[in-house]
Amino acid sequence: MSMARSQRTSIDSNGRADHLCVLVHGLWGNPSHLDYLAKSLRGKHPEDKLNILVAKSNSGSYTYDGIETGGERVTQEIEELLEELIQAGTPAAKLSIVGYSLGGLIARYAIGLLYSKGWFEKIKPINFTTFASPHLGVRTPLRGYHSRLWNAFGSRTLSASGRQLFTIDTFRDTNRPILSVLADPTSIFIRALSLFKNRSLYANIINDRSAPYYTTAIASTDPFVDLDAVEIRTLKSYSPTILDPDNPVSPKSAREPLQPFYTRLSSSGQSLLTRIPLYTALIALIPVATVAWTINSGIQSFRSNKRIQLHEQGKGLDGYRIPLLMGGNSARSAVSGAFRRVNSAQGQDYLPESQDDDSDSDSANDNATGDLPKLELKRTSSRKADFPTLALSDEQFEMIRNLDNVGFRKYLVHIQNHGHTHAAIVVRMQKPGFDEGKVVVRHWLNEAFEL
Repeated sequence: MSMARSQRTSIDSNGRADHLCVLVHGLWGNPSHLDYLAKSLRGKHPEDKLNILVAKSNSGSYTYDGIETGGERVTQEIEELLEELIQAGTPAAKLSIVGYSLGGLIARYAIGLLYSKGWFEKIKPINFTTFASPHLGVRTPLRGYHSRLWNAFGSRTLSASGRQLFTIDTFRDTNRPILSVLADPTSIFIRALSLFKNRSLYANIINDRSAPYYTTAIASTDPFVDLDAVEIRTLKSYSPTILDPDNPVSPKSAREPLQPFYTRLSSSGQSLLTRIPLYTALIALIPVATVAWTINSGIQSFRSNKRIQLHEQGKGLDGYRIPLLMGGNSARSAVSGAFRRVNSAQGQDYLPESQDDDSDSDSANDNATGDLPKLELKRTSSRKADFPTLALSDEQFEMIRNLDNVGFRKYLVHIQNHGHTHAAIVVRMQKPGFDEGKVVVRHWLNEAFEL
């Protein structure tokens, strides 16, 4: 079960630094996806100030294996390095963790394990940051057969990770999805998260097809569906890429008058004609791609299940199989979770305007948090009254309330020069279209990362 040093990737250090920063990649990812983050971090903080570990144990298809399996692997990598630093006489005194995409959820699991094993009594948690991480899962909050088909198909083609991201899993004996447990105020995961001095997230406002805005920003609304209908405010030093976190968006007071009908019809007709070759290609390719994807997913799911079985049989897991919920709320949470799962349904794009998803949230959270310390929070305004509430599940609304109660500084990102914003936000590869991601990384280093 022990992981040799050659099996992990890290930026070399001279061993004198007392601050360790861990970077965790996402689904289908590998350490090279975080090269720009790691190199930028090293460029700002020299080796005698910061150790950097880029986790490698979940590379490639290993991310199919689920959040808890991935979290245990990353925890083991971190613990082994911490022990090495202790043996070398240069123990870490501070810890920061950065997760990209699925890596943000794996990181949230890992910090719960580190907390439960007493590491946060020895090491001060400093920065916790996620980039484009689906904190609420990836279930599509839209009605219609295509959305239902995606929610059903997608959840069954990514093995354990797919079921967890679409919140159709039942995590261990909780009778709840793992994402719900990760956001439970009585869990070791929220306890651990609350201890970090700085908590921040970066979320694309458009064109993130892997992890949409509402889930990466932990939001019950999406003000950016129609950019022509809103006024976006940005930070001067990072404009036009980073929005003002205190007042990012508001509805325009008046919409511009519509063009004459003939002009609009002519424009839409030209647009349709230019897209005919694309539509023709898609009609031909989608069936082939779907069959290939399904076959590959079946193979990867089979391999993933085998890996999970071997992981479960491995030695050294006893330290990670600890109570996930603290206090006397475990049974109550399991029962209430069962009822929420039965009652949650996907029947509309938005909730009726009269329905308030925050009703009774304060009293509910007061009862749930128990002796969790009160936190000084600085939240980003979601301006809920200005935009309709998405038709999320009850569990997702609860996740939003619980995570907002812990408090994240939310930085919204407007990448305009590339359609693949999910990759561009961390400059996943060096290409000109990803240059706006460099602005995001610069903001993170200057404004959100504390040494």
